[in-house]
Amino acid sequence: MQIPHAELSTETLAAIVLEFVTRDGTDHSSVDQRVASVLRQIKSGEAKLHFDPESKSCSIVRA
Repeated sequence: MQIPHAELSTETLAAIVLEFVTRDGTDHSSVDQRVASVLRQIKSGEAKLHFDPESKSCSIVRA
């Protein structure tokens, strides 16, 4: 199910994005830069938030 980012608090959205960008642990670039990049993509509509109720997890996918 798609979750409109504007319906989330700033803190919740930031926590989701932080968890997403640190999930794999293989990218050694700045976490702050990756978070900012993903937030820009979400706000511009290039990426969307999806929640899977079965696994109770949130993913970020390209739009």
